Amino acid sequence: MSADTDLYQEVVVEHKRSPRNFGLLATWTHQARGRNPQCGDDLSVQLQVEQDQIRDIRFHGQGCAICIASASMMTEAVRGGSVGAAQQLQQRFRAVMTGQQEPDDAYLGKLISLAAVRRYPSRIKCALLGWHALAHALGDTPESGDEPEQPELDSAPQTKVPQ
Repeated sequence: MSADTDLYQEVVVEHKRSPRNFGLLATWTHQARGRNPQCGDDLSVQLQVEQDQIRDIRFHGQGCAICIASASMMTEAVRGGSVGAAQQLQQRFRAVMTGQQEPDDAYLGKLISLAAVRRYPSRIKCALLGWHALAHALGDTPESGDEPEQPELDSAPQTKVPQ
């Protein structure tokens, strides 16, 4: 086994066993749900966005190890950052997963460990589900035809007006 495969397996197992930012937000401003009926993955992402900053993010639902690990790492990567930075990271991650960009050129940080998923085409949707929900919640959905069949998403992202 190669070093990158070992790292990938360690990261997936650790984030599946102990996902970061898993659960519900008491108050949220943006939310979207993604489902992949082929494998049973079903995740919702909730964000608290204030003044273009992602103050908090949580995800909940069920999914395979790759789906949960990717969503867990996503929340760590975008929490505290700007909406624009999260959207750009989502686009770069998607480009790596779909083979449109090389992992070393995408500036993914720790997320690069998930690049090994590219070797398993049937699992790419699992790795992207949380990211699709994030993009949908932020109103930045990818164009159709950019990648393989996309997971089902709720018809419209939900946003709450802070009270």
